Amino acid sequence: MKSKIINMADKTSDAMDRLLASAFKSEPIADDGFSKRIVSRIRRRIWINRLALPVAVLVGAAFALKPAVQLVSALLPLLNVVPVEIASAPMEFLPQMQLIVLGGMAFAAGITLLKVLEET
Repeated sequence: MKSKIINMADKTSDAMDRLLASAFKSEPIADDGFSKRIVSRIRRRIWINRLALPVAVLVGAAFALKPAVQLVSALLPLLNVVPVEIASAPMEFLPQMQLIVLGGMAFAAGITLLKVLEET
């Protein structure tokens, strides 16, 4: 279905517009399916690029799983040796709400400053 705006533009074209449209109107060039093959190759490469990173992450995670399990099993006996007082953090070491808000504001100001510097 054509838009009314396009129909109005077709109706308001003058003789020069019609002459130019007829001059540039041509039959598609016969390329024996070359364009379709190129488009299919480009689409295939796009999908390969989209899938490469997730597949690499899965393969890497599969290789790292055994050493990670060995590392955790080696560190578990060390938790029994550490005293409970050291393992639990006192409340004064936790950040206060004012510090969190101030850090967030500084982060936002830094991002804004970088965007302003990027535009100039």
